[in-house]
Amino acid sequence: MARVEMTMPKMGESIMEGTVLKWLKQVGDTIEQDESVLEVATDKVDTEVPALHAGVLQEILVQEGDVVPVGAPIAIVETDAASATAGTPAAAESTPQASAPDTDISDDEQEAAAAVPHVPHATPPTGSALASPAAGRFYSPLVLSIAREEGISLADLEQLPGTGAEGRVTKKDILDYVADGKKPLAASSATPSAAPTPSAQAEAPAAPVAQPETKAPATPQPAAKTETAKPKAEEQKAKPAPSVSGNDELVEMDRMRKMIAQRMVDSKRISPHVTSFVEADVTELVNWRNQHKDAYKKRTGENLTFTPLFIQAIARAIQDYPNINVSVDGDYIIKKRDINIGVAVALPSGNLIVPVIHNADQLNLNGLSKRVNDLANRARQNKLKPEDLEGGTYTVSNVGSFGNVMGTPIIMQPQVAIMAVGAIKKKPAVIETPQGDLIGIRHFMFLSHSYDHRVVDGSLGGMFVRKVADYLEQFDPNTTL
Repeated sequence: MARVEMTMPKMGESIMEGTVLKWLKQVGDTIEQDESVLEVATDKVDTEVPALHAGVLQEILVQEGDVVPVGAPIAIVETDAASATAGTPAAAESTPQASAPDTDISDDEQEAAAAVPHVPHATPPTGSALASPAAGRFYSPLVLSIAREEGISLADLEQLPGTGAEGRVTKKDILDYVADGKKPLAASSATPSAAPTPSAQAEAPAAPVAQPETKAPATPQPAAKTETAKPKAEEQKAKPAPSVSGNDELVEMDRMRKMIAQRMVDSKRISPHVTSFVEADVTELVNWRNQHKDAYKKRTGENLTFTPLFIQAIARAIQDYPNINVSVDGDYIIKKRDINIGVAVALPSGNLIVPVIHNADQLNLNGLSKRVNDLANRARQNKLKPEDLEGGTYTVSNVGSFGNVMGTPIIMQPQVAIMAVGAIKKKPAVIETPQGDLIGIRHFMFLSHSYDHRVVDGSLGGMFVRKVADYLEQFDPNTTL
């Protein structure tokens, strides 16, 4: 039997951590390959994490509600496959000293150790190179190997803060320490003759780590999960709740609402917002939809909404004004070749999510309609995948679906513009004909275009929204689905 470490997977671009929502399996349960083991929430989507190996869930390393970095261990699964590094009994008996330091290391970690160059334990001089791992702190085989190769003393390794789970030293931690010149972290590293022997370390392994008063080096240290950080967290939790009267109800924001709030504040802080408005006559568009919606519903079983028509017009306008399809990175403007349009979708919970239609300019009206309906349905059922929310370059929000005639939307970072489409209303209007001007009833709607004034000036922002209105007003009534 082999013990395999299950880690937090990377669930999309720029996602660095996930929150464990619910364990679907418990310790002792049998797991099939690709079977969902737990539910994880990221800042983009909630999703289920499947098992990469079949076996039995032996240990759960993180609890529900924990925020776990990508790549960090979350569970141990015992598989049926034999360990790749397991040797014959004779070979195991012939090298008892080599296996002794790894008694606390799982089979999969021993396999990882076999993949790195081995440095004999007996060669490093006392106090300069690592002789054996400390009994009170876990080090992966890879970290131990790097420590031996770089001549890092056990005392310094004990003092090195770790950013991994439970304060473990990761590969990045030790490589950053090496790149920083291996500045002393413990007094013993400056006096090699005083370095503790392995037996002495075994007697008091936790002594160096448990001294918060030890002076930190001048170089910045990675954040570690130390005991000294706990009182602060507990102190914050112990703060009294805001005082409210008996007629008020105090409701904590859910996770998604907290993220939306933070992103909206960040966007307003980052981008100086300007909004331009245009009113468009969409009578031909309305008449065309009324003519085709019943046949489309009967043929596909789906509704023919206005949203794909708006997206098609926006995609065409972006082709005319590509400087709208950009993002900002410091003093640089990044021009996007792909036109990926996000569509804001209201969820039953009252929250908002923005799935993305990738390469919207390459889809015809029928393709756009199917894509919009698919994303909206899966968003409301909480079945979106991380890739459905990635790569947006422009966003549209249909505030007209709530009866609003216009709005001032907030930009989705790192995009530089967003459009809100208002409700379509009948209005009396002057109609120019060869026989003269007439008064008629037409369908009008407002387009609200918010843009980042750092890189989009009023001329570009205004011309773009006017171009979208032109495409809507010039809609061909002979268009087929």
